[in-house]
Amino acid sequence: MSTTHSAHEHHAHAADHHEKAARHHREAATHHEAGDAETAGHHAHVAAGHAANASHHAGEASKLHAEHHSDVEEDA
Repeated sequence: MSTTHSAHEHHAHAADHHEKAARHHREAATHHEAGDAETAGHHAHVAAGHAANASHHAGEASKLHAEHHSDVEEDA
């Protein structure tokens, strides 16, 4: 990622991607119930991408927290 985000921004991005993933999972379920497997599969695939992006942002936030706490402990 070329842009540097704060831990707060990473948490916010992770939450946004979780919400997008949930919407696509609901769409997939609706299409599956209607018998439209192709569209259901598309929404499931998009949901998985958003879930992966959420995981990435959560991991980046975690790294930033660890770096921050490491710096704080060294200063103590």
